[in-house]
Formats: sequence, structure tokens, C-alpha cells
Amino acid sequence: MEIERKWKIETLPDGYDAYPCHMIEQAYLCTEPVVRIRREDDDYYMTYKSKGLLEREEYNLPLTQKSYEHLLKKADGIILTKKRYRIPVEKEQQETGLTIELDVFSGIYEGLVLAEIEFPTKEAALAFTPPEWFGEDVTFSGEYQNSRLSRGIESR
Repeated sequence: MEIERKWKIETLPDGYDAYPCHMIEQAYLCTEPVVRIRREDDDYYMTYKSKGLLEREEYNLPLTQKSYEHLLKKADGIILTKKRYRIPVEKEQQETGLTIELDVFSGIYEGLVLAEIEFPTKEAALAFTPPEWFGEDVTFSGEYQNSRLSRGIESR
């Protein structure tokens, strides 16, 4: 079970680019249900996600580079590209051990920045107070789900 909240970021925090990051390319074979393929640096995955906004089932399966490249040719919509920074949540926050996944998009979505945090429980997710630099909470709108972004700007 994935329990995750998402925010739109208008201003990047100072020093964000000093944190570890990964280059991500992902595409969708299907958006209902979500079947995604992803290259993260030199790792490849296929992911199934059930419907939902805050909580949903998620299953990851490893792929080889060859199988990823084969499936990429079959993908629908826009291939998303982004740099993901992994920033630890400050200890002053209610829940420690959490990580902000800060996605800085490139390509068609150049300039879009989203932050996601995965939580151990629904209660922890709902009780979380985000850092001041976080913008609008877009968790429940679905507008910024990557599967939706892959269908294009007009679908948002």
C-alpha cells in the first residue's frame, strides 16, 4: 500500500541540489489501471497502481534495459522526464525518517516542480504539516498525478 501526499512547489528551497538525486524517465502503457514503466538511473521497473489519491496499491517488478526499451515503444502519451532529489524531512517535523521526493521536471513540463512524501499510515499523512516552502497540496485533486500528466496538458 502506498500512502502519499503531493504538493506543487513554486519556489525551490535553497540548497536542494546538494541532495542525492536520480534521473527518471517514465511512460505509461495504461492509465486506468495505471501500468507504468520507469528508468531510474540504470534501474528499470514496471509498476501497477490501483485507483486512489492518498492511498493505493502499488506493485513494482524489475525489468531489464532491453525489456524497458521494448515496452517504451508501446507507451501511450508523453514520456515524462525529471530529476528527483531526495531530501530528509527536518527533525522538527512530527514524523521523522520521512523523505521529500522533489521532482524537477524537464521536457514538455519544464518548470513544473512537485514534492511527494510517502507515509507509514494514513493518520501520519493527514497529520503532517509541510515545510513552509511547500506550495498547494494537490494530493486530492489528482491533477498532478504522473499518469494524468502523461496524457497531456489538456487533460489537467
